[in-house]
Amino acid sequence: MKWGIWFLLVSAPLWAQSPYRKHNFTVGGGAAIPGGELETYLKSSPALRVGYGYRFHKLFQVDAGLDVGFGAARIRDYYDSEFGELRIRDYQYMLPIGGRVVIPLADERVHLYAGGGTAWLKYAEVVRQPFSDSGFRIECPVCRARSGWGVYGLGGGSVALDRYGMFRLGVSAKVYRATTDGDSFGTLPAIRTRDRWVNLAGEFTISF
Repeated sequence: MKWGIWFLLVSAPLWAQSPYRKHNFTVGGGAAIPGGELETYLKSSPALRVGYGYRFHKLFQVDAGLDVGFGAARIRDYYDSEFGELRIRDYQYMLPIGGRVVIPLADERVHLYAGGGTAWLKYAEVVRQPFSDSGFRIECPVCRARSGWGVYGLGGGSVALDRYGMFRLGVSAKVYRATTDGDSFGTLPAIRTRDRWVNLAGEFTISF
C-alpha cells in the first residue's frame, strides 16, 4: 500500500505535465474465443473491432464500441428466395459500453489501461444481399437469432507511433460474460446459456 501511494505521488506531477488527446477512434482485428456453456457448440473465429473513447481526464476514459465475430457457429445454410439461393452466414455482435483507467508513461508515449462495463450480445444469421449497392434488401424469415445482456472487462496497452501521439498501435483483451437466449443457433439449442468470450485484438488508434 505504501509503495502504491509513493508511486502516485511521484508520478502525478509527470501526468500533470503531459498533454493528452481526448478523442480516440480505434479499429482492430483478432480472434473471438467462446467459453462457458458456449464451448461445446461454438468455435473460435476471426473478429473485427471498432470503438470510440472520450478521455475526459488524463487518467479516465469512457468507451463505446462493437466487436464482431465471423462464423463461430459454422453455419453454412441457404435461403431459397425469389432471386435464387442466397447464402446464410452467422455473426456474433458484442456491444460494450463502459470506461477505462489509463496509465500514461514515458510522456504519453506508452499507455497501459484496464476497465469494463456493461455489454449487449447478439448472435444472428444474416443472408447475403445480392443488391446491396442499390439499397434494396431481402428479408430472411428463416434466419435465427439470440441475444442478452452481460458485462465485460478489458486490459491492454498501446505505443505512440509519432511524437505527437496522434497514431497508436496496441493490443488488448476483452472478456465478455452474458446470459443469452432465443432461437437455436447452429448446434446450440434454443435454451438460456451463460456465455463467455475472450476477444484478443491488435489495434490501431487515431487520437486528436
